[in-house]
Amino acid sequence: MDRVLLTAKGAARLQAELKNLKSVERPKVIEAIAEARAHGDLSENAEYHAAREQQSFIEGRIKELEGNLGVAEVIDPSKLSVSGKVVFGALVKLYDVDSEKEVTYQVVGDLEADIDQGKISLSSPIGRALIGKLEGDEFTFQAPAGEKTYEVVHVSYDA
Repeated sequence: MDRVLLTAKGAARLQAELKNLKSVERPKVIEAIAEARAHGDLSENAEYHAAREQQSFIEGRIKELEGNLGVAEVIDPSKLSVSGKVVFGALVKLYDVDSEKEVTYQVVGDLEADIDQGKISLSSPIGRALIGKLEGDEFTFQAPAGEKTYEVVHVSYDA
């Protein structure tokens, strides 16, 4: 399995999810299975089948999280000496030349990416285009909706 890049906050969020699944959700679903078994005939017991399906989902997610966290490399950009340069984990304020608006994104790994929260994946078209840019740089990249041009306004590392 390839290494998984995470920010410190992203790693903490995944570890908290794993802990919740193991200590809260797993026992809850085991109890639901036991309760459904007590109702008798399992072949026509919808509650039993739903609980088993939920258990399968939880176990799969636990395995996925453990695998990802096992190969994770947590990167803290504030500890790097890269003043003004866009690196993994950086919080970047951009000026959209086409729409004349400012946007702010944090460059994160694939597991943390969430455009609604302003977190863009390192492997996304804009993420790949941003890496290595400096404050004041203008760059153009091919977005799914067509070519976009941005200017890097500010880079910080305390996100």
